[in-house]
Amino acid sequence: MKSKHFILRYRWWIIAAVVLTVALCIWPLTRTTVNPDLESYLPDSMQSKQNSRKIEEIFGAEEPMLIVLESDDILNKSSLERIEQLDRAFSMQPAFKRVFSLFGVQDIHSEEGVMLVDPLIDAIPQSPAETDILRERIKSNDLAYGLVVSDDFRYSLILLSSDKSLEDAELLNIIKQTLEKYPGDEKVMISGQPLLREEASIKIGRDLMILLPLGLLVMFVFLWVSFREGKGVFLPISVVIFSVVVSMALIPLFGWELSIIGVLIPIMMLAIANNYGVYFIARYQDLNAQDPRLTMPQIVQKSFSYLFKPVLFCGLTTMVGIMGLTTHLLIPARQMGVVTGLGIAFALVASLLFVPAVLSLMKKGKPHHDLTGKPNGPISAFLYRAAVAVVRHPKRVLIVFLVFFALAVTGLLFFKLSPDTNNVLPEKHTFNRAIKAVDMHMGGSKMITLMFEADAKDPALLKELERYDLELSTLPQVGSVASLATVVKEISKALNDPTEPGYDQIPSSREAVAQYLELYTMSADPEDLEQFVDFDFEHTLLTIQYQAASIKEIDEVLYKIEELSESSEFTPLPGGYSLVEKELNESIMTGQNYSLLFALGAIIILVALIFRSLVAGLIGGIPLVFAVFSIFGLMGWTGIELTIVTALLSSISIGLGVDFTIQIFWRIQWELNRGKTHSAAIRMALKTIGRGIVINAFAVMLGFSVLFFSAFPLVRSFGFLIILSLMLCLISALILIPAICMIWKPKFLSKKNTINA
Repeated sequence: MKSKHFILRYRWWIIAAVVLTVALCIWPLTRTTVNPDLESYLPDSMQSKQNSRKIEEIFGAEEPMLIVLESDDILNKSSLERIEQLDRAFSMQPAFKRVFSLFGVQDIHSEEGVMLVDPLIDAIPQSPAETDILRERIKSNDLAYGLVVSDDFRYSLILLSSDKSLEDAELLNIIKQTLEKYPGDEKVMISGQPLLREEASIKIGRDLMILLPLGLLVMFVFLWVSFREGKGVFLPISVVIFSVVVSMALIPLFGWELSIIGVLIPIMMLAIANNYGVYFIARYQDLNAQDPRLTMPQIVQKSFSYLFKPVLFCGLTTMVGIMGLTTHLLIPARQMGVVTGLGIAFALVASLLFVPAVLSLMKKGKPHHDLTGKPNGPISAFLYRAAVAVVRHPKRVLIVFLVFFALAVTGLLFFKLSPDTNNVLPEKHTFNRAIKAVDMHMGGSKMITLMFEADAKDPALLKELERYDLELSTLPQVGSVASLATVVKEISKALNDPTEPGYDQIPSSREAVAQYLELYTMSADPEDLEQFVDFDFEHTLLTIQYQAASIKEIDEVLYKIEELSESSEFTPLPGGYSLVEKELNESIMTGQNYSLLFALGAIIILVALIFRSLVAGLIGGIPLVFAVFSIFGLMGWTGIELTIVTALLSSISIGLGVDFTIQIFWRIQWELNRGKTHSAAIRMALKTIGRGIVINAFAVMLGFSVLFFSAFPLVRSFGFLIILSLMLCLISALILIPAICMIWKPKFLSKKNTINA
């Protein structure tokens, strides 16, 4: 046939075309840039982003940085001196719009009927007695106790509001240099989105520099152990390297940037791109063992004739499964689906054309003993036992799988969605240690801002703000609620005696409120009010500081806000980064469901078309459903949360796992069309193509195993889960699918003329 001679006739042209394509991709590869900003991963249409930008348009774009100092007693002289020095130094930096610390807290009080606004700390205590007096003053100040100093006086917080005018690295360098300029014995912890972005950017580069070479080394060793031939290593590795270059070059070519989840792209190509070349090497060794008289060109022709359709279909199903990510709500996930899908397409073409073209120029190796006589290798021995178990006890095999599946999916009851992006960095990183300290001792690290568009001096509005404060403060996760009403009530305490009606109350008239605020600005810095109200007093903010370990706890705060707004004439606009984080993670769940349904549905349809049977598609989907839902159940049992990375699991595992099933179907059908019984066909399928499937699967799993060395905890979790998922897909394809075929003997396997022999 003409197709049998195509590779041999044009092999030099094929080799030249592949090499030239890769060479042309090297230049755009050098133009790759990194984007570690998680907020940018969401579409601009997201409500939380739109709300936050509306608030920023009025009050300015600010980004908080948290500096937490820890000491046995933060009120000791040296610690207070250091906090004061840092406060002054940071306040002199134009990069920070506002600096708030223990030395920025105001003490609103009265003397002889006159309201005074003085710093809470007017002088650093010089004796234990003075320290005790300060301690009591702090305890009585709602703007300090439990907010910028912990209730046990071990921690103190310095809050820096960045105006986003500097690059993250430059901003962090200022903070680092300032801390080094004023050293002390206190432990210092830093947190904030600039730190997260900068650390993520560094770690993305670090992962690319370490994981890819390590993965290639692991792949080299595995292929050598599996095939014990130079060509069995050189050809698949060549396709891997070519595919990585092409797929990574597509990112800058499309005008995109490399995201945190983009770290997975080269590793995925490393794990996937060798698949199809592995099948050619395995088939070459099969034919060489069966008939040593065959020449290499003859082996190439026979291998191409047998493998072209199944490899093509496996590649297409993998592409379809992984391109299910294009339905994801996260922008980098969609980009990853496109880039990886096209990269797999290149790997498929290179494997179908480049590998056999180069193989035809090589000399034959010696036949492998595992393929010529009694199985004596671990893979062959496993496949032999699996075939015996499936043929003799197919119903028992089915029951075992059903029991395991039932136990695994019970874990879905404990399945959790991550409430934030803190798990991007390790738990012991200063970023997370600072967050933990603020959550446990100073009100919480998460913020929700409510903007009210109304006359900020209207007593009715201020009383509504007071109601929000009282109601929200009843929630255990809420640490503090601050607004203009908080300041007005503090002023009322200074202007009235505890026995007077106006003490700790919102004035009943707008004029009285205006007078209160005028008196405050006469005694204090008017800029103190900028965090609560705009210049024209037409917009005011209420800030909720809280902690949350789950989406449920965030929802409780939002439900309370919604409940309060429904019974009020003033409707707030909610914003804040914690809401962006929440919507980011909820979009992960939604996107994961979309991509799962798309990938699974597309795969079932494609398998049905390949074998011209809907039954084939439905049976082919069984291992995928088994693996995906078992993995999600095991995530529930082990406490692994769904994150921006683990949410990619379903599409990727479906795209990869379906290959094993197609190859098994193909070989069983091939054997049945040659007159064998179902039991004989299954035995032969596991003995022959089963070996290629196992080598293929373990090569992919080993490729993903290098993710265990990632600097990102959530990438390491993904590595563990994808390997486990592929293992379940492999076992299902080699044992569950043959057992189903043995029990029900589906008719599509016996159809004639569906395979080009």
